[in-house]
Amino acid sequence: MNRDITQILTAIDKGDPNAAGDLLPLVYDELRRLASSRMNHEKPGHTLQPTALVHEAFLRLVGGNDPQRWDGRGHFFAAAAEAMRRILIENARSKGRTKRGGDLVRRELNNDVASVDSQDVDELLTLDDALTKLASEDPALAKLVELRYFTGLTIEETAEILGVSARTTKRNWAYARAWLQREMNQS
Repeated sequence: MNRDITQILTAIDKGDPNAAGDLLPLVYDELRRLASSRMNHEKPGHTLQPTALVHEAFLRLVGGNDPQRWDGRGHFFAAAAEAMRRILIENARSKGRTKRGGDLVRRELNNDVASVDSQDVDELLTLDDALTKLASEDPALAKLVELRYFTGLTIEETAEILGVSARTTKRNWAYARAWLQREMNQS
């Protein structure tokens, strides 16, 4: 049964236990592409696995006990961007604690476990702090950054999800990058 993403999201809202299983095949390739695109922008030596990022994000979106409300495909992918951001930040914070001696047991990691280069950890945490500040001042700009930076969406894809023109998205993206760069340089 090939249902539309919006119909499946509505079914999830209504508590359909099979709806999440129907959704995954429809969104998996796009989420995987977004995660891969995001990982391609990382510095050399960064070994975060897109598959692990997609699986964790999907579980957070539809697998929890806290029911989510989706206003369609755009809202779902915006939530996916936020989930990916949180996962990357949690991994960076965990790596930062380890770097400072918080975890004295060394473990081998398999291919599905994310690891972050120590140089990326500090930069990612600084970005998260700046993005949190931006969200308090302009939530729409912060959402744009999440969609572009954490999922690697194009200007056009981001514009579609946000429901604005590509020109507006491009202009806001330039402003948000400059704002974040200034904020991060002050840290």
